[in-house]
Order: sequence, then C-alpha cells, then structure tokens
Amino acid sequence: MTGATNLHATAIVLGATGILITGPSGAGKSALALSLIRAGRLHGLHASLIADDQIMISAFNGTVVAAAPAATAGLIEIRGTGLVPIDHLPEAVIDFALLPVDPAEAARLPEAGESLAVLPGLALPLARLHWPSPDPFSTLAALCPGLEEGRPARPRFADY
Repeated sequence: MTGATNLHATAIVLGATGILITGPSGAGKSALALSLIRAGRLHGLHASLIADDQIMISAFNGTVVAAAPAATAGLIEIRGTGLVPIDHLPEAVIDFALLPVDPAEAARLPEAGESLAVLPGLALPLARLHWPSPDPFSTLAALCPGLEEGRPARPRFADY
C-alpha cells in the first residue's frame, strides 16, 4: 500500500460498493451520505460510513482504499447540529466517486466518462447526482446496476 493522502471528501459503503462523495464545503456530502446509508439499510444492504469530511486515501494493487482518520473515526457532521457518532468501517475499497450537484445549476447531460484523480496516476469514475433530492438511492441504483442487490457496482452511462 502506498502512503496515505488526506482528501476532503466523505466515503461510504453500500453493499459491496465503496463510494467517495466529493465536492466543496457545504455541497451536502455528509447529508447525502446519511441519506444513502439509511436508504441502503432500508433495502436490506450493509450500509456504513467509512469517514466524513477527511479521508485517508491509499492505493493497493491498483485500487483506491479509503480509511478513517483516527481523530474523526465513527463521527459524521449533521450541519447545524454538530458531530454525531455513527457505525463505521475503518477502511474499504472505493469503486467510484459521486459529486452532489445543485439541480438548478446542473448540466442536463454532463460529459460521460468523467473521472476524479485521487492519487498520481489513479482516478475513479465520477458520477453526478442531484442533491438535495427526495430519493437519491433510487437514482444511484438506476445509474449503477447491481447496487440495489448489494453487488459491486460502478456507474453505467449511455453513449450519446
């Protein structure tokens, strides 16, 4: 495993899929993570936080691994409320990155095949998701076949 790099993001696991939620401060990363974790559990999936706000990213055999920094392990921020404890995994493989976007400002058809560089020479597929949204889990499940069944999943885009 290479040395870890601190990244401003939130990471979760839904079933067998690791998701890195990226974006600027105030974009809703923590709220989206909570919503997806809750919805995943309601669908019978293992769903857990890895880390919120700061993530230690490493590479192992060409895969991205996210770990929780010791100082914030098991904590998630609820904006306006503070930090609250939540079940978490100490680390997990990350399959793709998710960017919450404001529906009023989002492109109708963003570029397909976007990626997010997380380490030198290592990038994750990037998907955009309207947030806030009444049902982000259903949108994500439609975008990532197999996610709803708990299988490893990545975004699938149509060629247009």
